[in-house]
Amino acid sequence: MDTKKEATAIVTGSSSGIGLEVARGLLGRGGNVVVNGRDAKKLSRIASQLGAEERVAAVPGDIGDVATGAALVRTAVERFGRVDLLVNNAGTFEPKPFVDVTEAELDGYWNGNLRGTYLTTQAVVRQMKRQGDGGAIINIGTVLIDHAIGGFPASAPLVSKGGVHALTICLAAELAADQIRVNMVAPGVVRTPLQGAGVDAYGGLALLGRVGEVEEISEAVLYLAEATFVTGHILAVDGGFTTGRA
Repeated sequence: MDTKKEATAIVTGSSSGIGLEVARGLLGRGGNVVVNGRDAKKLSRIASQLGAEERVAAVPGDIGDVATGAALVRTAVERFGRVDLLVNNAGTFEPKPFVDVTEAELDGYWNGNLRGTYLTTQAVVRQMKRQGDGGAIINIGTVLIDHAIGGFPASAPLVSKGGVHALTICLAAELAADQIRVNMVAPGVVRTPLQGAGVDAYGGLALLGRVGEVEEISEAVLYLAEATFVTGHILAVDGGFTTGRA
């Protein structure tokens, strides 16, 4: 897939943070983008702020609802004729000690992080198969799957994100025959609204001595979108967090 040739992308969870920056980057390269978020008013405002109204469509909804994935694909096809790229960015993440996690919270992570990603990807892959000329899927994970932080207990979101890591590898193998590439960007600690004001306290965990910025994650996504001989790859973008300590 070439994001420079008016390809059409669906970016879930794109009303703020990494997803918004990815949407902005894709638009900057001439692509069409279907943005998504749970807050319809906020999403509409973001879509207007992005500009390029003829190349932006907004579909509000929770990806944990199977109808949202169907609506994303339907809108992409009706507005732009096809789907070339899916960026599964939507999800939730919050630290909490293992024994304090409630059943409702666990279900929320399963639905928002894993089930929603699975169902949305199903809807997109069905469309890509109908088109018959391949496509690209990029999941957003986390390097904490491979290198947890003792003082940052987050078992509930991490087990659901670990499922997305596994899904990435499985689908890369299963969908290769259809020329659908499946990869993942696994960020370290990144400055987003989700992380809050104290995010810089984690900067010393990385070799580069700082936290990441959303623009740096977006650049990694754009690379994988255009890397036509790369599939099944989990790209850590973490300032050296998993390699060592500063």
